[in-house]
Amino acid sequence: MDHPVFTAMPPSLLTTDMPGAVRARADFERACQNLDDDQRQHIERLASASASPGQMLHYLAAFRARAPRSFDFLLAHPLHFRAASQIFAVSRFLSECCLEHPDWLTGLDDLDRARSAEQYAASLADELNRHSGGRVEPVALARFRRRELLRILARDLLGLAGLAEITEELSSLADAVLEICYERFYAGLAARHGEPHVDGVPCGMSVIALGKLGGRELNYSSDIDLMFVYGGNGETGGPAPITNKEFFKKIANQFSELLSTYTVEGMCYRVDLRLRPDGSLGEVCLSLDGALKYYRTRARDWELQMMIKARVAAGDPNPGRILLDAVEPLTYSTTLDFSAIEAVSLTRERISEKLAARRHRNQGLDVKLAPGGIRDIEFLAQCLQRLHGARAPWVRHGGTLLALSRLSDKNLLSDSEHGRLAAAYRFLREVEHRLQAADDRQTHTIVSDPAALDSLARSMPRTPGSPEPTGAQFLQELNAHLEAVQEIYETVIHSQRPTYYALTPAPEPPRETPGWTTPARTPHVAGFLSTAAPAIASAVTRTPLKRGGPLFEHFLEGLQRNSSLLQEINADSAAIRYLLDIFEHSPFFSEQLARTPDLVRELENLPDAAGDSAEIIEETIEEALDGAADLRKWYRREMFRIQAASICLSAPIFETLERTSDLADAAIRAAYRMAVEQTRGEHPPARDGYKPSNQMMVIALGRLGMREFDLCSDADLVFALPERDQEEHVFWTRVANRIIDILTTYTGDGQLFSVDTRLRPNGSAGTLVQAESSFLDYFAKHAEAWEGISYMKARAVAGETERATGFLNSLQEVDWRRYGQSGRSRKDLRAMRMRLEKEQGPSNPLKAGPGGYYDIDFMLLYLRLKGAGIFFKVLNTPARIDVVEKMGHLERADAEFLRDAAALYRSIDHGLRVHDGHAAGNLPTNEVAREAVAALVKRWTPEHLHQQPLETTLTQMRLRTREIFDRLFQ
Repeated sequence: MDHPVFTAMPPSLLTTDMPGAVRARADFERACQNLDDDQRQHIERLASASASPGQMLHYLAAFRARAPRSFDFLLAHPLHFRAASQIFAVSRFLSECCLEHPDWLTGLDDLDRARSAEQYAASLADELNRHSGGRVEPVALARFRRRELLRILARDLLGLAGLAEITEELSSLADAVLEICYERFYAGLAARHGEPHVDGVPCGMSVIALGKLGGRELNYSSDIDLMFVYGGNGETGGPAPITNKEFFKKIANQFSELLSTYTVEGMCYRVDLRLRPDGSLGEVCLSLDGALKYYRTRARDWELQMMIKARVAAGDPNPGRILLDAVEPLTYSTTLDFSAIEAVSLTRERISEKLAARRHRNQGLDVKLAPGGIRDIEFLAQCLQRLHGARAPWVRHGGTLLALSRLSDKNLLSDSEHGRLAAAYRFLREVEHRLQAADDRQTHTIVSDPAALDSLARSMPRTPGSPEPTGAQFLQELNAHLEAVQEIYETVIHSQRPTYYALTPAPEPPRETPGWTTPARTPHVAGFLSTAAPAIASAVTRTPLKRGGPLFEHFLEGLQRNSSLLQEINADSAAIRYLLDIFEHSPFFSEQLARTPDLVRELENLPDAAGDSAEIIEETIEEALDGAADLRKWYRREMFRIQAASICLSAPIFETLERTSDLADAAIRAAYRMAVEQTRGEHPPARDGYKPSNQMMVIALGRLGMREFDLCSDADLVFALPERDQEEHVFWTRVANRIIDILTTYTGDGQLFSVDTRLRPNGSAGTLVQAESSFLDYFAKHAEAWEGISYMKARAVAGETERATGFLNSLQEVDWRRYGQSGRSRKDLRAMRMRLEKEQGPSNPLKAGPGGYYDIDFMLLYLRLKGAGIFFKVLNTPARIDVVEKMGHLERADAEFLRDAAALYRSIDHGLRVHDGHAAGNLPTNEVAREAVAALVKRWTPEHLHQQPLETTLTQMRLRTREIFDRLFQ
C-alpha cells in the first residue's frame, strides 16, 4: 500500500531505530483487518489529515486489539471516531488512558457545549459518592480530571470550541475540583472538631486562584496557583476544639497533599502556593486581618500586579472578596505613574536573563518566555491596566484576551495593535496547548526537529479547506507573531514614558566591583559580601567570574536572608572554590543553587563523596526516604553532588556516568519497593497467601543498560514476569504503572527522569508486563533486527535480578542465533545506521551524523555479534572496546582511537547537559556557552586531545571514526 500516510512518518512515537513507514503500515493492517474498502479508505483519509499519522494508526490498532466492541461503536458513530482519531494523533497520555478506559471514548457526550463549574462539581460529587464512599481520594480526583480533559481536548481538536472557551472550561473543571474538595475537607474536620467561629459567627475560608487559573485561562497542564484566606481568629465549637488557624491550615495542607499525590491515574493538579504573602516562608493560610495588613504595608510591586488575576475560586467567598476589594485600589495607580511600568519591565528583564541562561538548553524556543512570547503580551496588558485602571475601571479584568479588548475600547491600544496582539496570543496559546496535551507536561518549548515541527504544524487549528501546513510555514508564522509583539511592546511602553525619562542621564563614575568582569547589577551585594563573608569576597576577587556573575549575585541576594548558611560557606574554603567553579561553568546548577541554597552543603567533603560506591548510595537512600516526595528530593541532591564532583574534581567521564547510573538504579529499586507496598495496600493480589516482593524483573536498556546514564537521560525499561507468577499479572501491571508514575511525575521538586517502555515486545501495543516465555517467543520468531540488537545493551536493575540476568543471557543467545550465525548482521546494521543518519543526523550530528557516536555504537554491536554469543553481564563503551580488541576483532590502533573518540563524544554530550540541563545534538552556537562547554570537556578527556580548538578536534574525530566504520562495514 503506497498511501502518503506511510511515506512521511513523524518520529514522535517511534523508537529511534525503526523506520516509521514500516510500523505505520503494520498498524494500519491491524486496525483495518476485516473492514470493508470504504472503512479502510476512511481511516486512510483521517490518518493522512492527522498531526501524526503513525501515532494515530498505532493507537487505533492498539485500541481495536484492546477493546474490539468499543472500536465497533466508534466505527458506527462518525463524530466519536473522528474525536478518537484526533486524540490518538495528538495526545499520547490520553491515548494511553483510552486503552485503559475504552468507555471514556464511547461515553463522550455534549461535545457541542461547554460545561460549567457547577456541572463539573455535580459530576465529581456523584463519582466520589459512587466509587469512594464520598471520600476524597487522590486516584479518584486524578481519574476524573483525565476523563474530563479527554472531553475538552476532543471539543478543541474537533473545532467545536475556540481558545477562550477551552481555557474557560479547563478553569471551570479546576474550580469544581477545588470546591468539592473544600466542602469535603471542611465537613470532615467539622465532624471531629466542630465548626470554626469568630465571636460566635461561623467562619469560612476563601480559596483564591491566581495566575492562569485566576484569569480563567488555564492550560491543559498548568500548575494551579492558590492562596488561602480565612475569616478571622477564633476557635471551633466541637468536643475537641482547635483554633481557626489550625482548622484551616489542615484544610490548606490537604489541598496540597491530595491534589498533588501521584496515583496510577497520574495526579490531579500541581498546587503552587509560592505566590502567597511571604512566599514559601509564609503561613500556608492567613487570617483576613493578616492578609490585609500585608498587602497594605509590605506587598511588593509585583505582588500587587499579581492580584490583577486574583479571584475566589472555591470555599467561603466573603473573606476573599473583602481582601480583593481592599487590594484593588493599591493595584491600580491613581495617577499615570511610570514607576509601575519600570517595576514590570524589571521583572520582564530578569525573566529574559533567566531565559538567556537557559537558551541553548532545549535546542528549542520557549513560547512563553521568548521575546514577543506569551509572557510579554501578558506583561503589556497588565502594565496598561495598572496605569489606567484607576481612571478607567472598564479595563480591569483578569483574562488577557478580554483585557486587550477593553484596552482597545478605551483607545489605549490602536485597532491594529489590538488585532495583532490578540492574534499572537491566540496562536501562542494554541501552540502551548498542543505541546502540553501530548504528555500532560508543563512545557512551553518547541523543539527544532523538522518532523516534530511538521507534526505540531498539522495539529494547529486551521480553516477548513486550507492547505496542509508545514513546519517551515509554522515557524514563519510563529516568528511573524513574535516580531509583531516585540515591536508593539516597545512602541506602547515608550509611549507611556514621561518626557523627563527620555533625557540623557549624566554619566555615573565607574564602580569597581571585584570579581566580576562586567558591572554588577546589584552593587550593594559586593559591599555586603566584604563585611558579612570576607572569605567569599576574597575568593571572588582572586577568581573573577567571567560568565557566572549575574547568577552568583542572585544566589548571594538569597543568602542575605540566611546568615547561618552564609557563614558555613564562608568557613569552608574548598566549598567556596567549588561553588565559584559551578557558577562559572553551569547555569543549570547555578539556578538550582539559587532556588535551593541548602544544596551548597553537598559540596562539603566533595572528594570523599566522589568515590561513593553503589552500596553507599543504597545506604543513603534507605536513610533518607519516606515516600515519593522524599525520593525526588534525595535524587536531586545526589545528582547535584555527582555532577559537582564531575565539574569541580574533573572526575573521568565514564566514572561519572557509572555513578549516575548507580543513582538511577537506586531510585528505580526504591520506586519498586514503594510501588509494591502501595499496590498491595490498594489492590491486593488475587490469590490468598501470595506474597509479592521482588518477583517482577525490571530490565534497563539503552544508556542505563550500558551504565552510561547521564543527567536528563531517559530510562528505557521493560518489565518481565516469571511463568509461576502469571496469575498475578494484573497486580504486577499495577506495580509497573506505579513505578513509572513515581519516577516520571513532575512536581515542585522536579521529575526523577523520563521512562520509555516501548522496547518491550510489540512496542506500545504489547502489554506493559510480559512473561519470560513471551519475550523468548517474540525474539525467536517476530522481532526485527533492531529490536533484538537493542537487548545486547540490557541488564537487570530491580526485582529478581539474578533470575533476570540468566533470562537476558537466554535472550542474547536467541539474538546471536538469528543475527550472528546467519551473517545478516553486517548488512542490517549498516542499513539501520544509514537510516538513522538520514533521519536524525541533521538535527543531532554529535550522535547520528557521519562519524558520530552511533558509528562507534554500531561497530561495537556488530563485533559483539561476531563473538559467538558470549554473554557479558554489564559492558559500557570502553569495556566493549576492550572486549572486541582482546577477541582480535579490532586493531590496537583503532581501539585506542575509538576509546578517545568515545570519551570525547560522551564528554561533549555531558558538558552540554551540565551546562544547560538538557541533551543537545551539537555544540552551542552561542560563544559564551561554547567556551564554557569546551572548558568542561578538557577536564574529562585525555591531554593529547587538547592541542587544537574543540571544533577542530571534533571534526577530525568524526572523519576518522567514519573511515573505520566504512572499513568495517564495506
